[in-house]
Amino acid sequence: MSQPCVVLATASYDHTIRFWEAESGRCYRTIQYPDSHVNRLEITPDKRHLAAACNPHIRLFDVNSNSPQPVMTYDSHTNNVMAVGFQCDGKWMYSGSEDGTVKIWDLRAPGCQREYESVAAVNTVVLHPNQTELISGDQNGNIRVWDLRANSCSCELVPEVDTPVRSLTVMWDGTMVVAANNRGTCYVWRLLRGKQTMTEFEPLHKLQAHNGHILKCLLSPQTTTASSDKTVKIWNVDGFKLEKVLTGHQRWVWDCVFSVDGEFLVTASSDMTARLWSMPAGKEVKVYQGHHKATVCCALHD
Repeated sequence: MSQPCVVLATASYDHTIRFWEAESGRCYRTIQYPDSHVNRLEITPDKRHLAAACNPHIRLFDVNSNSPQPVMTYDSHTNNVMAVGFQCDGKWMYSGSEDGTVKIWDLRAPGCQREYESVAAVNTVVLHPNQTELISGDQNGNIRVWDLRANSCSCELVPEVDTPVRSLTVMWDGTMVVAANNRGTCYVWRLLRGKQTMTEFEPLHKLQAHNGHILKCLLSPQTTTASSDKTVKIWNVDGFKLEKVLTGHQRWVWDCVFSVDGEFLVTASSDMTARLWSMPAGKEVKVYQGHHKATVCCALHD
């Protein structure tokens, strides 16, 4: 297979991963995945591989192959893997699981290299742009910063006790972080560099974004929230005023991802579709149909 210039993939409760031609909407490859449902998809920085976070493993697939078999399987978690991502050079991968751990994997070596105990089920993990700190959010409402140089937890926040943190996102320049929870609330902090080079959180804003759960939030560069109320909302980061509401999905919107220029957004929903939206227009421009059950995650690399 030739290298696609745009890699767009979705996964569903129908136990398949599908690759799509972004412009035409045609599904050109389907990977059957009978072992488990897929919770999260992430494409490596070089566009060569797709990571599928499952239960309880992570599998790496070749983007440019027709083979249904993974090129690598990462086993060590003991429950649903809810988060997966890559260091900017693609040398290592991180993950978070409902087993209460955050793990780091060297892609050039077998096994898990580091493990951090969050105790409660981990729902979301993001890598700070400085590439030296992971930030996790868990089912008990804890947000923790894991300093990879000190190999320890350097900061802990609890915005709402016993309210699960569903999604975390960090601004590309490392100046802001947003945490979204099950009550439809976003907590926004300005990130400051502390005296010992540790990141410090300065409260900036509390946003009641949705009446239902927020399932995914993104900063790129606006704040985007996807919700169980079937909508995706776009917020201005300066005053956190609502700019647009994207409507069209018929059920929960589980995931969303921006194109690199921020002009387009892809969303995944329980209505069995993924959709492509024009951000300047705030309109749907393509529907990706083919899954037979809820589409719960998507990945885009253009």
